[in-house]
Amino acid sequence: MSEQTEINLEQQNLDVVYERLDELRDEAQAKLSTVRRTNVGGNHQNRSERDAFATLYEDQLVKLNNAEEGLVFGRIDAADGDTTYIGRIGLSDAERRQLVMDWRAPASEPFYRATAADPGEVIRRRHIATRRRSVIGIEDDVLDLTALDQEDIQSLHGEGALIASLSSHRTGRMSDIVATIQAEQDRIIRKPLAGVVVVQGGPGTGKTAVALHRAAYLLYQHRERIAKSGVLLVGPSPVFLKYIEQVLPSLGETGAVLLTPGQLMPGFETTLHDRDTTAAIKGDLRMVQVIAKSVRNYQRVPKESQELVVGRHTIVMTPAMVKQARERARRTGNPHNQARDTFVSALLKQLVPLLAEQQGLAGTDEQLPELLEDLRNSRDVKVAVNLCWLPLTPSGVLDALFSKPQKLVAAADGILSFEEMARLRRNRRSPLTVEDVPLLDEVAELIGPWEAAAPDRDTAEIEYAEAVLDMTGTGDMVSAEQLAQRYASRELSLTVAERAAEDREWTYGHLVVDEAQELSPMQLRLLFRKVPSKSATLVGDLAQATTVDSGRTWQSVLQPHVGDRFSLEQLSVSYRTPARIMTLANSLLTTYFPGLRVPEPVREGSWDPKIDVMPDLAAASAALPDVIGEELAAIGGGRIAVIATPAHVELVEHALSNAQHVDFGRGPAGIDHTVAVLSPFEAKGLEFDGVIVLEPAAIAPAGDTRGIGELYVALTRATSRLRVVGVEPSVLSPFLDAGAAVRR
Repeated sequence: MSEQTEINLEQQNLDVVYERLDELRDEAQAKLSTVRRTNVGGNHQNRSERDAFATLYEDQLVKLNNAEEGLVFGRIDAADGDTTYIGRIGLSDAERRQLVMDWRAPASEPFYRATAADPGEVIRRRHIATRRRSVIGIEDDVLDLTALDQEDIQSLHGEGALIASLSSHRTGRMSDIVATIQAEQDRIIRKPLAGVVVVQGGPGTGKTAVALHRAAYLLYQHRERIAKSGVLLVGPSPVFLKYIEQVLPSLGETGAVLLTPGQLMPGFETTLHDRDTTAAIKGDLRMVQVIAKSVRNYQRVPKESQELVVGRHTIVMTPAMVKQARERARRTGNPHNQARDTFVSALLKQLVPLLAEQQGLAGTDEQLPELLEDLRNSRDVKVAVNLCWLPLTPSGVLDALFSKPQKLVAAADGILSFEEMARLRRNRRSPLTVEDVPLLDEVAELIGPWEAAAPDRDTAEIEYAEAVLDMTGTGDMVSAEQLAQRYASRELSLTVAERAAEDREWTYGHLVVDEAQELSPMQLRLLFRKVPSKSATLVGDLAQATTVDSGRTWQSVLQPHVGDRFSLEQLSVSYRTPARIMTLANSLLTTYFPGLRVPEPVREGSWDPKIDVMPDLAAASAALPDVIGEELAAIGGGRIAVIATPAHVELVEHALSNAQHVDFGRGPAGIDHTVAVLSPFEAKGLEFDGVIVLEPAAIAPAGDTRGIGELYVALTRATSRLRVVGVEPSVLSPFLDAGAAVRR
C-alpha cells in the first residue's frame, strides 16, 4: 500500500477527531456565554457559583484551543487487534467511545515504553506528522513482525519498512542481524536518566531514531521529574530540526525544546558560520579566559585623580577610592552588572564626606539622601562611574572585543597568539555567527542581567486589569485583583518550549544532541551549563565530522566537561544505507583516514551508484532536471535530495526553476517537496530515497582532506539510489566502476 494511501486513511481519522474537537469547543463557548449573561442579583453565593462555572468553561476552552496544533501524533496497534491513537489531550465521541488518548494517560504508556526487544502487547507503533489539520507524513516502528500479516507489512513505511525488508530474508544470519539491531537500540533507549550516554554510529545505523525514541521514553518515564524543565534537543541545522519534527512528532507536546547551536542564546539567532580557522579559535576553551579577562577589563581604576563638578562644588576622586570600591564589589562574587550596584554605592559613600565638606555640612545620616542625590545627578560623577565600571551587554562586549584591537590584545595577550587574534578581528557591528553564540553566553554568565528593570509588576497588572474592567463592564463578575491574577498566570499556559526560549538561565532535565561530533568545546560548555545534572544523550559519528580528525575520540571531546563519567554505545550495523552505496563511501573514507571505524552494511540494495561525467559545471547543472526525472522514475516516486556546495546551490536552484515539472525546495523548506536542495552540512542526519551529488570535486577538492567528511555525508544520505553528476576528475573517480560512468 502506498504511503499516500496510508496518509489518506490517517487523514480520515484525523478529520473525525477535529470534528469532535470543534463540537466540544462550541459547547464550552455556548455554556460560557450563557453563564456570563446570567443575572444573579446581589446574592454573594450565587455570584461565586457563577464565577466558578465561568472559570471552568474558560479553562476548558483554553485546553481545547491549545490542542489545535498536533492534536494526534501517534498510534499503537495491539496484538488483540485494538488500535489506540495518542495525542495532546484525550477525546471521546458523543457515545463515549475513545477517539484519542491523552499522552499522559496510563493507556498511552506502551507508545513510549515498547521496543522491539520488549514490545509487550504492541505490534506496531506509528508516528503521525501533521501540519494544522492535515497529515503530512507517517513513520512506522515494527515491534513484532511475526504478528503482522502480509497486508499489514505492505502498509509499513519508514523504519518499519526497512526492518521488514531485512526480515524478509529468511536466512539465519539476517535474523541474527535484525535481533542485534533491536537489542542495541533497546539497550540505549532504556538506559537510566542519570549520566551521559554517547551513541557512536555510522551512516544508516539508526542513531537519530534511537536518540529521538530515548528522548520520548525519558519524557514519559520521568515526566514528574523533568516535565517542568523539559528536554533540550539540539540538531546541527534548521533543516535537521524540521526533519525530526516530522519523523517523531510525539516529542511536540511532552516538553522537548528543539534548537540549533545558533539559537542557544535567547534573543539571538543565526545560521552564519565563521571560516574553519576562525571557528576553531572561537570554539577553543581558551576563550573562557579571554572572555573573563575582557569583562574584568571593564572594571577600571584610573591612573590619576579626577576633579568632579557637583552643582557649584568640585570634589576629587582618587584612584585609591575607586580601587577600594572595586575590591568590595568583586568580593560579593556577583556578576558584573549586579556587582556594579555595590561598586557605585561604595564609591559614592566615599565621595559624600567630600561633598558635605564643600557644602559646609556635617554629613549626618539625615543629610545623606540629599547628598547622594546630588552626586547621582552630577554629569561628571555619572561619566566617571561609567568609565570605571560600565554596565555591559553580551553583544556589546563581544563586538568591542573583536572590532577594537586594543581590547582584544588586552584580553588575549598571553592566551592567544597574535596570528589567532588577527583571525578574530572583524568590523564593528558585524553579523553574529553560530560560533559567537557560546561566547555571548559566556559573557552573559559573567555580567548577569543586562536589561533595564521592569516596573512594579503587581501595580502594572492591577492597573491593566482595572482598564479592562472599565472597557468590558464586567466588574460585577470578577474583581480587578482576580483578573490581575489571571493575567499574571498567563505565563502558566505557555509551553515549556515557549518559556525556555525566553530564559537564558533555564535549566533542562535532559540533553539530547544529534551530530554531536560537530560541537566545539565552547558549545559543549554552554550545553552542559544548561543541564547541570549532566544527564545527556549525545549521538554522532566522528567519521562524519565536517573536519575529520582520525585522532579525535569521544574521551578527548568530553573530558573537559564530564571527565570520564560517560558510557559509550556503538551502533555497528548499517541497515538503512545499502551496501552498494556504503562500500563506495567507506572506501573513500578509509583511504584518507585508515584509522576510522566504519559501519558494516547489511542491505545489499538494488542499484549501484552512477556517475554522469559532464564537460563543465554549466552542463552538469543544466542536466539536473532530466537526471531527477530519471531517478524518480527508477525509485517509483519518493523523495530526492540534490546535495551541492553552498556556492553551487544557486546554480541548482536556477536550473530547477526553469524546469516546470520539478517540485523542489531549498533549505528547511526543501524537505516538504519532492526534491530538496541542500548543502552537505544541511544534509547531516537526513535520509532520502535517492540522492544526487553535484560536483564532488567542489565538496572535497583533490589533495585536500578537509572536505572528505562532508563528501562522505553527502554520499550516505540515500536509502535506495545514489547518483553523482560532475566534471572529472574528483576524489571519487578511483572508487567508481568505469561501467557506472555515463558521459553526456
